[in-house]
Amino acid sequence: MQTEKPYWLTEAYQNPINLTDTGIVLRNLRLSRIVTSLLVLFFDHKKEFVDYAGGFGLFTRLMRDKGFDFYWTDPFTKNELARGFESAPDKKYHVATSFESFEHFENPSDELQKIVAIADNIILSTELLPQPIPRIHDWWYYAPEHGQHIAFYTKVAFQKLAEKNKKFYYNLDNVHLLTERKLSWLAELLLKFKYAKHLLFTLSFPCSLLLKSKTFDDADELKAKAAP
Repeated sequence: MQTEKPYWLTEAYQNPINLTDTGIVLRNLRLSRIVTSLLVLFFDHKKEFVDYAGGFGLFTRLMRDKGFDFYWTDPFTKNELARGFESAPDKKYHVATSFESFEHFENPSDELQKIVAIADNIILSTELLPQPIPRIHDWWYYAPEHGQHIAFYTKVAFQKLAEKNKKFYYNLDNVHLLTERKLSWLAELLLKFKYAKHLLFTLSFPCSLLLKSKTFDDADELKAKAAP
């Protein structure tokens, strides 16, 4: 479901991060935990990853601090926190993450194809449209006070987007996976569990034992690049 053609976007994006997004840090911290478990359990955690529409670079920095080889890309926001780790043009990544971005897309199908072009698998977040469809003031996620949310999705919508791009779709409440290969039956069973997100958050702590933080190695790398 989408708004009318959003003629107000120039005004809405005077600041890329809207004033009322007070959950930006908490959201990134939680998602970094959930994604840690997803990458370790269901993907090859030693490969390269990219955060699409990565904002100021907070999520990229968090994931590098955990030990993942993450890179940043965002055409509309300045990279402040993951400088030196911008994505390479025409490079293919194992997984792309894209959090709280799909509700901002005027042409979601076109944007998804851009992500598919640079990554084999996608982990994204956006709230699912409730049924029956709520009125404008009955659902917080419409967020008319800032006007940046213009597209809203159902599970069926994501299934169709996945099929169009030859992907398998899995749902974890407001977290969505589009994968190039069908996950194992055990993985599917876990993802269908009502409290799967909470379980994945908890599992991130033992999963982190398999990783080595890039915090200090990144600093050494950047110092070497900056040296005359």
